[in-house]
Amino acid sequence: MALVVLAPVSASATQPSPREQFRLDSGWRFHRGDPPGVEGRLDYDVRPEVVQSADGKDADARPDAAEKVESTRQVLKLWILPTANLLIADPARRHARPSAAPGAGDPGSDVAFVQAAFDDSNWDEVTLPHDWAIAGPFIADGPYGGMGRLPSWGVGWYRRTLDLPASAAGRQVFLDVGGAMSYATVWLNGHLVGGWPYGYNSWRVDLTPYVAFGGNNQLAIRLDNPPGSARWYPGGGLYRDVWLTLADPVHVAQWGTYVTTTDVSTRSATVNLRVDVDNAGDRDARLQVATDIFALDPHGAVSGKAIARIAPQPLDVAAGASARLQSSVRIDTPRLWGPPPNQQPHRHVAITTLTRDGTVVDRYETRFGIREVRFDPDRGIVVNGEHIPLRGVNQHHDLGALGAAFNRRAAERQLEILRGMGVNAIRLAHNPPDPQLLDLADGMGLLVIDEVFDSWERKKTPLDFHLVFPDWHEADLRAMVRRDRNHPSVVLWSVGNEVGEQYTGEEGAAIGRRLSAIAHEEDPTRPTGASMNWAKPDMPFASAFDTISLNYQGEGIRQEPEFEGTDRIRTPPQYPAFRAAFPDKVIMGSETASAASSRGVYLFPVSPQASAPIRDGRGGDSTLRQVSAYEQHAVDFGSSADKVFAALDRHPYVAGEFVWNGFDYLGEPTPYYDARSSYTGIIDLAGFPKDRYWLYQSRWRPDLPMAHLLPHWTWPGREGLVTPVHVFTSGDEAELFVNGVSQGRRKKGPYEYRLRWDQVVYQPGVLRVQAYRDGKPWADDAVQTAGAPARLELVADRTRIAGDGRDLSFLTVRVLDAAGRMVPAAHNRITFSIEGPGQIVATDNGNAADLTAFPSLERDAFSGMALAIVRGVHGQSGAVTVHARAAGLQGASITLATSPATSAPRNR
Repeated sequence: MALVVLAPVSASATQPSPREQFRLDSGWRFHRGDPPGVEGRLDYDVRPEVVQSADGKDADARPDAAEKVESTRQVLKLWILPTANLLIADPARRHARPSAAPGAGDPGSDVAFVQAAFDDSNWDEVTLPHDWAIAGPFIADGPYGGMGRLPSWGVGWYRRTLDLPASAAGRQVFLDVGGAMSYATVWLNGHLVGGWPYGYNSWRVDLTPYVAFGGNNQLAIRLDNPPGSARWYPGGGLYRDVWLTLADPVHVAQWGTYVTTTDVSTRSATVNLRVDVDNAGDRDARLQVATDIFALDPHGAVSGKAIARIAPQPLDVAAGASARLQSSVRIDTPRLWGPPPNQQPHRHVAITTLTRDGTVVDRYETRFGIREVRFDPDRGIVVNGEHIPLRGVNQHHDLGALGAAFNRRAAERQLEILRGMGVNAIRLAHNPPDPQLLDLADGMGLLVIDEVFDSWERKKTPLDFHLVFPDWHEADLRAMVRRDRNHPSVVLWSVGNEVGEQYTGEEGAAIGRRLSAIAHEEDPTRPTGASMNWAKPDMPFASAFDTISLNYQGEGIRQEPEFEGTDRIRTPPQYPAFRAAFPDKVIMGSETASAASSRGVYLFPVSPQASAPIRDGRGGDSTLRQVSAYEQHAVDFGSSADKVFAALDRHPYVAGEFVWNGFDYLGEPTPYYDARSSYTGIIDLAGFPKDRYWLYQSRWRPDLPMAHLLPHWTWPGREGLVTPVHVFTSGDEAELFVNGVSQGRRKKGPYEYRLRWDQVVYQPGVLRVQAYRDGKPWADDAVQTAGAPARLELVADRTRIAGDGRDLSFLTVRVLDAAGRMVPAAHNRITFSIEGPGQIVATDNGNAADLTAFPSLERDAFSGMALAIVRGVHGQSGAVTVHARAAGLQGASITLATSPATSAPRNR
């Protein structure tokens, strides 16, 4: 199948570029498993044998030492390692490709799947990004709940042909991979080109030596995703964009520009630009390098004329070598990048042009923001002179029912929902993201902690990153920093999360210092951190980083009496101890809370405590596999939101928090490992907010008049029984009414973040609250007892989408009674159908215990709600009508408009 040529995207909005990029999203064939006779010959390395998944292992269990396994057969490691060479600083430590024996340069060349003559017509036809496991079916019994009960492990092959015209001869041809899960190996025309083990990083291989210009080229990519390789759902496949890049032999290097801004004020700022240029040709090059800087509009398009110019400067680049040029320019009255609401995320683009003998040989785009970020140990993060308390969440990389396959609109929707709650910061747990997520964060003004590793040399699962850390940590860390350092949203590099080296004293700290040094070499402007759930202030590990990032230690871990005498981590509140030991470092809660709940599920009795662990009869039900939505319960090492708020308020020098976590995610379903997804999100897997959403909103958006009641007020069979009522409000007091009868007026006390009426007796009718602030009416809320389910309601988050095969509309179904009230405990079976140029790609309901496959067009409502995700058909436009039906209920329909895609993807 020939290359499907998308319009190449110029780096400049006004001039063509000799650099061309094509997104390779279509034309792929996919197959699970190796052909017969391979039997390990294509493995990256020999791995330890895994007999059984360590499912349900405590999330904060101490990591183990690596298991040493000696290779007794040929593996591909020595052929893959050279891919990292340009990301290894010391030339003496770079890798040489084996080539001594005949054919040694191309292991696997005899395998049928890499050969052009192989007939792959019976393979699946897929479009990238592609997650091979998300369609399921779920694994109902046995282990692997930790990895989401979806079969992500195993070998997968992707094949397609590239039609490169003879006119392209003499150019460099690169394959740029946004992310491949995992242990990728690339062949072109039967030649082993290279690969990359780590599934989360972006990487490049040079196809040029193996290209046949003027004809078809057979590309084959093998992935080998290990079982027991993650504590969450990793996904499988080419799950991010893949690009083909054509460039002149003399070109800006991969991620070859670096922008910093200094002397920043509203009056002026200095933009500093460093450009690295590679010369892959056979003759020296004398260049002129010039850069124009433009402002971008809120949509990321160039706005107006250049606001600054770096005049052409000479640069000599020897054949087969690289060279660097540094320059700067002053911009008057700059439009600064900063977080809303008091600032705006203004962005700019620097377009760098390389000219050789009067001919433009490359034009390269660098997007950036002009801002000053300071880390103040007494206040936290200061952006452009404004103190920004961190109101952050942690986010895993999956997109719920869409899995690991990145989709820009799905990620944007998540960020929009989080921003509505008051989120201003994201920690990317625990791996480099798709770069488009950072583009979105840049445009929204969110602050980002960019994290690279969840493990170093010690293992958390048998086949995680520790297997390749010794060989790949430098290249992986440099790759992340180089790729992401121009994003203004990124404010800190996190080099590790709860790593086992916390336990190894000076040895572990030495690794931490090495990683910090690498990050500083690539970007000296941002500090480093590594999140600690065990290391204390007097341990060497804590001193290895520029900041103090604490997971759960700030508010204390397992301090309840029931944990006395256990061998799990037990830690009293640690903010004061770290403050005393490191008064010159910013301290933050890099993971806080880890509270759990199931949307719309309220279990009785209700705990009198503000924070308590989950047990059957105490906030949990292991038979239902649900956790109470009264929002008082947490995993054993965690705390409720209320407890965390109090800890932060008592220690105002703490920069803020990153809650575990924003959205539920696939895998790690503590405390019920026979479920599919986590319980700790503030928002469920379908994107429906849990009650906790409004608790955080009441704190993080204090000027927003709001009040939120819980639980719902439809309890047949509870008449006359005590049914506690809680209120989350940004007001300071409130009065509660049941059927117009006051239940009393209450005021928040010190370190209280909710109002509680724990002796309310249930009677059907209307539950209403009036909140006050400073004695004046502030906000109100009401819930009513619902009747029997009568009809469905179908609402779309967007009724117009692009017919580009990528854009999405998220449709919410609610089960209503005859009066239009949502029925809060409805679980009716809903059937979806669609007409027109669209596809229902997935359905969900946010129920962590629901093992219905995501592509199913039938889905039970959960707590009265369900979700359908609709995508337009690529290249088609017109009306798309979606129907939702349920037995015995009046159905619902909605019509969406799909329009042709109007813009090509931006040059990456």
